[in-house]
Amino acid sequence: MQQKDFFKDVYEVVRLIPRGRLSSYGAIARYLGATSGARMVGYAMNSAHQQIPPVPAHRVLNRNGLLTGKHHFGSPNQMQLLLESEGIVVENDSVKDFATYFWDPNVELSIE
Repeated sequence: MQQKDFFKDVYEVVRLIPRGRLSSYGAIARYLGATSGARMVGYAMNSAHQQIPPVPAHRVLNRNGLLTGKHHFGSPNQMQLLLESEGIVVENDSVKDFATYFWDPNVELSIE
């Protein structure tokens, strides 16, 4: 799969994450069949801000619920503010009760 196609697939999955829910780079990579592709999902999220329709990149975190991609947003607090606007509590750059909000595309979606 070419990188451009992979990024497009990542964006399609991320757009399906419901408001107030979160996923991880690794879960999205596994869903797309790239078992060790978490880093590539991260690269896709780095470019997500330019996409139309918009990609809610703030809903994708690392496997521990850390806001590792926050430096790719307009300001240092923008990612946290977007998450908090959806009712998610963030403390010290980490989502409190990450497992409660976790949305796994491998469970929630079926590959057609």
